[in-house]
Amino acid sequence: MGAPLAFLICSAGVVGLFFLNRDDSVRNSTALWLPVIWLWIVGSRPVSVWFGLGGGDAEGLASTVEGSPVDAAVFAALILAGIVVLFSRKSKTSALLKVSGPILIYFLYCLVSVAWSPIPGPAFKRWTKAVGELVMVLIILTDGRPVGALQRLYSRVGFILFPLSVVLIRYTDLGRGYDPGGEPMNIGVTTTKNELGLIVFVISLGALWNVRSLLIHKDERHRGRRLAAQFTFLAFGLALLEMAHSATSVACFILGAGLVLVTGLRAFRNRPSRVGMLCLVVILAGGLTMFFGGASYYSSALGRGNGLSGRTDIWAAVISAAGNPVIGTGFESFWNANVQKVNRSLHLAGFLDMSNLVSAHNGYLEVYVDLGSVGVCLVALILISGYRRAIKAFQYDPELASLMLAYLTTGTFYSITEAGFRMMAPSWTFLLLAVVSASGIAAGIFGSETPGISGTRSNKA
Repeated sequence: MGAPLAFLICSAGVVGLFFLNRDDSVRNSTALWLPVIWLWIVGSRPVSVWFGLGGGDAEGLASTVEGSPVDAAVFAALILAGIVVLFSRKSKTSALLKVSGPILIYFLYCLVSVAWSPIPGPAFKRWTKAVGELVMVLIILTDGRPVGALQRLYSRVGFILFPLSVVLIRYTDLGRGYDPGGEPMNIGVTTTKNELGLIVFVISLGALWNVRSLLIHKDERHRGRRLAAQFTFLAFGLALLEMAHSATSVACFILGAGLVLVTGLRAFRNRPSRVGMLCLVVILAGGLTMFFGGASYYSSALGRGNGLSGRTDIWAAVISAAGNPVIGTGFESFWNANVQKVNRSLHLAGFLDMSNLVSAHNGYLEVYVDLGSVGVCLVALILISGYRRAIKAFQYDPELASLMLAYLTTGTFYSITEAGFRMMAPSWTFLLLAVVSASGIAAGIFGSETPGISGTRSNKA
């Protein structure tokens, strides 16, 4: 079958999925399309790349100072539109911001760090994009029906990106590429296999959550056809995880899916103390395994070999090039100032082709080199407060809290081998969503206007 016919069948299939999944009982604001479009872009390729407008590949954009003016204009338009929406919902927006103190402190420190960045202008522009991610999260959560908005978000993003990725991989060269070592990889709508694995794993967790919700609530309207759409959606996600061969994303999806399903059991439902103990055991087990030399076993089990695919060498080179250990180089500035130094160290260590390296492949280290130990402590504060509030949220809405806890836990582990706390990374976007959502639930902000958060049905208007 040729590519044109494959795209035609794909388009018909996408229309069919939207048709099967329609639900007139839930009314969400049209503003929900703003975060959907944002995730379409962040979860695939820059607009300039899709339309061949001279932006170069995504890795090249990440390593340049100014980036593409086309992409800057698109993100600016989305952010400005989002701010207008939030102003119209200022009461709920203000309430959510008040309970998101750790996140606001982190963003404020990132802004202050622009002052000592070697590239203050571009660093400030990158900070505004980072704020845009928080804006998109708030648009979802300030919707009149935030749970329904979240369910629709997953479908609108996944119904487009997942089938399109399969077609690009199977029938075109656009969905395939080569890693720095010359090995072929499936990249789908993204530019690397790890990016494909990331967007698939975070959206597939949402698909699983949608399926579980429909299975639990047997009196849902049009439950049969919606289940068919969501099962198909989840099947695409599982297939793409296998195609991407991104070991970290596969491991995180398994961990997240396990938490979503296990915390939904009767033994944990409405029992935050047991959920907290489960979460503590998972984190301690993973942390102690890494601390006592389990990294090699973990790496081998995931098919990376004993050196986490060279990540340990990258970490050593990045640490040797790090600047001020307390305040770092400045927000999103380390690689512009030190990429040649890092590549030179890797070349001496035997890595001959790392010219496109613009990531430390470790979220904590990435924060450290940009924002110093102060930044790492602030990220730790976000994670700790997020866990506490997600566990407390189980008292009010165990279904939604289980998903938020899954994003927090997988985000914590994902950043061990990937730059998960980085601007424009879907892992960071959904971690912010998890923390703000859990904080809102725990503080009782959503109230009875949002069924599911008040302890009743999760997606009925």
